[in-house]
Amino acid sequence: MQTKNLVLLALFVGIGTVLHAVVPGIYLGMKPDFSLTMMFLGIILFPDRRYVLLLTLATGIISGLTTTFPGGFVPNIIDKFITGFAFFTIVTFIHKYKNIISYSVFTAIGTLISGTVFLSSAFLIVGLPGPFVALFTSVVLPAVVFNVIAFVIIYPIVTQLAKRMNFAL
Repeated sequence: MQTKNLVLLALFVGIGTVLHAVVPGIYLGMKPDFSLTMMFLGIILFPDRRYVLLLTLATGIISGLTTTFPGGFVPNIIDKFITGFAFFTIVTFIHKYKNIISYSVFTAIGTLISGTVFLSSAFLIVGLPGPFVALFTSVVLPAVVFNVIAFVIIYPIVTQLAKRMNFAL
């Protein structure tokens, strides 16, 4: 593990934390999770199990600390861990499609996985403040759209900066 890669991943976690903290809850304490976008970006740039493990745990803990969902700390950790490794698996096995369009589709799939895992684990651990379908359609589906838009904007910027800084991508 290279220190400069860890620093960049920590920067992604920090940016994701700020984005996650400033977005208000939109329905019964749930809000779109923009820290996912940064986590996905880190996994795409550094597709290594060790980095994915650190990134998912850090993102999960910090998302759990900044959540507005009642009792959402543990579901956030579970969600980020499962989602991160599912996303890593998708990126690893479909490695021949390395372009912004396929990564945007992967981001949409990852956000759907995240929302499903979060709501399911929250349901089992603390219960949901509303119906699963209502929470899924009012928060998870808009989050898919927002995360894909954010990814399409951020990905080219980060890859250009990483190339200029001589990161091995």
